[in-house]
Amino acid sequence: MTLPPIPPDHANDAQTFAARRAPVRVAVVDDHPMVAEGIEAILDSFPDIEVVGTYGSGPEIIEALPSVQPDVILLDLNMPGMSGLTACEILLENAPDLKILILSMHDSAEYISTALDHGAQGYVLKDVPTDEIKRAIDAVMAGLRYLCTGAQGSLAPQRTPSHLTNREQTILLQLAQGKSNKDVALALDISVRTVETHRKNIKTKLGISSTAGLTRYAMEHGVLQGTGRGF
Repeated sequence: MTLPPIPPDHANDAQTFAARRAPVRVAVVDDHPMVAEGIEAILDSFPDIEVVGTYGSGPEIIEALPSVQPDVILLDLNMPGMSGLTACEILLENAPDLKILILSMHDSAEYISTALDHGAQGYVLKDVPTDEIKRAIDAVMAGLRYLCTGAQGSLAPQRTPSHLTNREQTILLQLAQGKSNKDVALALDISVRTVETHRKNIKTKLGISSTAGLTRYAMEHGVLQGTGRGF
C-alpha cells in the first residue's frame, strides 16, 4: 500500500520530526561517481544527516547493508548489472524499515509509479534544488511519501483511470491479455486502424509508453482478474 503524499497543512511535520532525532544515516547509490560525490557533498552540509557511504551499484549496497545500516538510501534507477528496482526489492526484503528515495533523471509516470510499487517511499528528480533532497529525506523519515513537484505532475495522468472511455477500457483489457491489434479488431469488429488509435490514446492518458507498461497497469488495477478495481 502506497503511503499518502505529504499534505500541505502538515508541511512542517517533517521539519519538526527532524529537529527531535539523531542524525539520519544516508547511503547514496549511483553508478556515476561524480553524481554520488556531489550528492554526498550536499548532504554533508546538513548537521542532522550523516552520509555513511556512496556505492556504484545495487549489489554493492546490498552487500554493505548489514554493516552500514542506513536509515535512508538515495537510489538511482538505471545502473548496469542490477536495476534500481531490483535492488529496491532486495534491500527492503533484508531491511523492511529501510526508507528508499529514488533519485532519477526520468520523470515519466511509468517510471515513477513502478518505483513506488516496488516499495520506494519517494521519488526525486536529479535536477531539484538542494533543499528539496533534504525535505524528501525528512518526509520519508517521518513516515510520509514524498514526490517532488515534477514527479507529482507526471504521475497524475496514470492514476486517473476514469479518463478512459468504456471502449478504451475494453481495448486495454484485450491488449493486456497479449492480443495483437489485429486480434482486438476481429474480437470487437472494428478496424485495425481504430484499435491503433485507441491504443495510442490509452497510452497518452495513462502516461505509459510501452505494451508491458499497459499490462502492468492492468494487473495492478485488477483488470486482468475481472475485479474492475480502478475503473
